[in-house]
Amino acid sequence: MTELTALWLPILLSAVVVFIISSIIHMATPLHKNDFKKLPDEAKVLDSLRSFNIPEGDYMAPTAGSMEEMKSDGYKEKVKKGPVIVLTVRPNEMWNMGKTMGGWFLYSLVVSFFAAYIASRALPVGANYLQVFRFIGASAFMGYSFALWQQAIWYGKSLSTTIKSTVDGLIYALFTAGVFGWLWPR
Repeated sequence: MTELTALWLPILLSAVVVFIISSIIHMATPLHKNDFKKLPDEAKVLDSLRSFNIPEGDYMAPTAGSMEEMKSDGYKEKVKKGPVIVLTVRPNEMWNMGKTMGGWFLYSLVVSFFAAYIASRALPVGANYLQVFRFIGASAFMGYSFALWQQAIWYGKSLSTTIKSTVDGLIYALFTAGVFGWLWPR
């Protein structure tokens, strides 16, 4: 077992590395360029939605109020008629990139912290690089990637976007594992 306090440097440094790598992936490569499609006749769709003054939040339509309603012919007809949508309404303001990037960095710190916790319970001081790499890599990969698949399975998030984001998670996990393997207490 390794004291978690001895892992503060790899926790912090791995979060910094992931932040930099993710910035490169999203800003300097075309990998995620087509994750979101433009609505056909976007202006008309937005104008029609604007009149409803929909509050921020997550929505699904059509929505059934109960399992019985979901089985009804009326609900089935709404689904068949379409469109079937999952919608997130955000505030009417420009993205606050500082807040978003700060949240991403904090999330990366949390993933690194929990990966460190798992490895610190299983590995001693002086564990070899590959042992550390395996524990940290697997834990970080779960933290960065597994929940993405819930969105694809339950809410229809695009399979290609989910796969690309999972590959991102694998890259982040590999770099996280590398930092921990390098800086594991000897």
